[in-house]
Amino acid sequence: MGVKNKSEILLETGTNEIEIMEFKINGKLYGINVAKVREIMVAQEVTPMPLAHPVVEGIFKPRGTVITVVNLAKYLFGDEAGNGDRDLFIITNFNKMHIAFRVNSVEGIVRLSWTDIQKPDKTVSGGEEGVATGITEIQGDLVVILDFEKIVSEIAPRTGIQAEDITKLGERQMSNDPIVLAEDSILLSKMILECLHQAGYKNVLKFDNGQEAWDYLQTIQDEQALAEQVSLVITDIEMPAMDGHRLTKLIKTDKLLKQIPVIIFSSLINDELYVKGKQIGADDQISKPEIGGLVEVIDRLLEKRKNSL
Repeated sequence: MGVKNKSEILLETGTNEIEIMEFKINGKLYGINVAKVREIMVAQEVTPMPLAHPVVEGIFKPRGTVITVVNLAKYLFGDEAGNGDRDLFIITNFNKMHIAFRVNSVEGIVRLSWTDIQKPDKTVSGGEEGVATGITEIQGDLVVILDFEKIVSEIAPRTGIQAEDITKLGERQMSNDPIVLAEDSILLSKMILECLHQAGYKNVLKFDNGQEAWDYLQTIQDEQALAEQVSLVITDIEMPAMDGHRLTKLIKTDKLLKQIPVIIFSSLINDELYVKGKQIGADDQISKPEIGGLVEVIDRLLEKRKNSL
């Protein structure tokens, strides 16, 4: 059961819509952004790996590609009670990695507006440790959209953002250029902010989603205010209320704001979405967790903008 003909699924860029694939684990409904899904297949026999994380079942090799298999039931509930003979593997691709997640069933694909997806309350999501990136209601059922990036970074910390990548850039100068950051993940935004501060960018205004960032940008009325309030925007793609593609499109079609450099920093930077980001005017796109690359692009775009003023 492939999800390869994505031209039929991926939406027009910048419309603030998302395709959610619903699946079940232990009778409960969860969701994943279709943009992360490459294929669905019947669960295969896997080869266990010594000293692997307890939720990693092992590896298998479909069509010549070695893929790690994560048992989501064990991750979410601490056991494997939900495993069954009809289990499926959802083969994903994000952060430039292929990973299979075992689920009990796939229920279908639903198109939603990001405005229909709510950020979980910290008391429900567990604060920084929460695994839910969003909650929505589909045909009367609550669906929890899982934070797959967090799951993977928890299982394999070296795949996440690394502060040492900033150290490798060498001695840095301090900068007071105002940077707007739109990122919904509490944990990731904290790590990004720490790395940007370490890189010398101390004046970073962080917003929880594209809508909040856009509301702030809409307060800018003239060139002087623009120079004082924002020099560059960094945005994730997946965010409740307004996604990063919609935010980028709004900025780049605004008469005053279009001169602001926009960097898309997302786990979803594959060939297809890179093209879509270019179509809406993104100045550059960097795949998480390449924080060192992000800083280098910030340096270049800010220097370019200063030279053009």
